[in-house]
Order: sequence, then structure tokens, then C-alpha cells
Amino acid sequence: MPYSAENTPLQHLDEWDEFVTTRYRQGKSEEEFRDYKADANPTVTEFYRQNHAHQTLDFVLSKKAEYCGLNRDKKSIWEMAEYLNTLVDDSDPDTDLTQIEHLLQTAEAIRKDGHPRWFILAGFVHDLGKVLCLYGEPQWAVVGDTFPAGCGYSDQIVFPEFFAANPDSKIPEYQTEYGIYEPNCGLDNVHLSFGHDEYIYQATRRYLPEEAQYMLRYHSFYAAHRHGAYRHLMNEQDERMFEWVRKFNLYDLYSKGRERPKTQEILPYYQDLASDFFPDKIAW
Repeated sequence: MPYSAENTPLQHLDEWDEFVTTRYRQGKSEEEFRDYKADANPTVTEFYRQNHAHQTLDFVLSKKAEYCGLNRDKKSIWEMAEYLNTLVDDSDPDTDLTQIEHLLQTAEAIRKDGHPRWFILAGFVHDLGKVLCLYGEPQWAVVGDTFPAGCGYSDQIVFPEFFAANPDSKIPEYQTEYGIYEPNCGLDNVHLSFGHDEYIYQATRRYLPEEAQYMLRYHSFYAAHRHGAYRHLMNEQDERMFEWVRKFNLYDLYSKGRERPKTQEILPYYQDLASDFFPDKIAW
């Protein structure tokens, strides 16, 4: 898919990350959380307009069928991180850190707080799924707050008014509380809007503990782990594992902007860490 204003309103994907961090900055009241328009620049607003209009259940199912079979390539974690680095726009004066440095910032913040090695590794790999942009996917199919497709939209999702343009909003079955799902069916049975969370989860789930799998798969599901929405679809295992998602989210939100990581000094640690959990190459 060619890049255009219709599918790439953000100058760089970090604009979405920065917007989320602003929304949830420490010390902000719950009432302020809901004032999305005050926090959003026009390109972020346009991004969410596209995201909410196009992430239909049919779209989600088609992309899961396309990517979740992991038959696109075989690369090491490091090869994929280097590939992600090509997302950096050298002409953008606001983009100083490479994608690998952003990943290391998150991982280093986790390491400094003494968390387990698998937790640190989850911090390093959590955004590798953004390579979907390099496969030609539009930004609205790569980043953005995730939400269930096939059931009613929560008003806790950012810019809920934009769902009026989604074709699924006209399908009565999809707009009830449970939609196509059963009460407390468990999130593994729910189709969230497609993006980098699902892709990195599918690529790494065979190698990481369940806590890390939840961190990767649901770190953009803000309506659930920040606002408590969709608990009627969650089971007891989801409730337990979301404690880890919330722990991870603090590092995802607030690690960027810290000191630039000393990449060459810490690289051997992360190379050893990755080799402890992953084979030389994994399927993508």
C-alpha cells in the first residue's frame, strides 16, 4: 500500500506514543483523561478517525489470517530490530533516537528496577511489531489503542465518536454489550483491532512466559487496563495477568525521554538475554 495522507497522517509513529503519554501523564486526574481533544494535535486526531473507521471485524480477521500464520520471513530478534530502524526519518528534526534506542530505553528502565529477565526482554521486543508499516500496512493498522471488534464500543476508548463511520456500527449484532462473544469468554477468544501488539505476541509467544505474552498482546488495550472496560469479556486468568500488563504499561509510557542508552556498552547484555530465550531465527 503506498504511503499517503490517507494512511500516514502521523509524521512518525512516535507521535502516537507521545500522545498516549500525554493522556496518562502522572498526576493527571480521571476527568482530564477524558479530554482527548485538548491533548491531540490534528494529525493524531486524523489518525484516530481513520483507525476507528477502518478497523472492522472483517478487516481484523483478514489481517490475522495474513500475518498470524508467521509465514512471511525468518529473522533473528536483532535482524528485525535493525529492520525496524529503517522506520526512522533522518530528515525529521524531532526524531533523534533510533528505534533500537527507544526499545533499549524501555528495557533499561525495567532492568534498573530489578525485574525478571523475561520482563526486561518483553520491554525490548514490545514494539518490534511496528515493522508492519514496512510491510506496507497503513499506520491505523499498526498503532493506536486496541479495542474489541464485533461488540459494542466502550465510551472509554479514545475518540469514541469516530466509530460512527465504521461499517460495523450499522450491524446490530455487533453493537450489543457482548456482540459475537459469550460472557467472560476470555480475551484469547476476542478479536481486538489489529496492530503491532498482536503481531509481536504471535511471533514471540512460543518463547516467553505467559506474563510477558499478556504484556505484549495487550499493552495498547488502554480501555481495559487503564479504565476497566470490557471486564465482562475477561475471565479470571485475564484478570490475574492484567496486573502484569499494568506493571509493564508504566515503563511503556514513561521510559521515553530518559537519558540516551549507551548502546555499545549494554548491547552484550541484550544479545545474551535474547539468546537465552530465542533461537537464532524465529518465524515472522
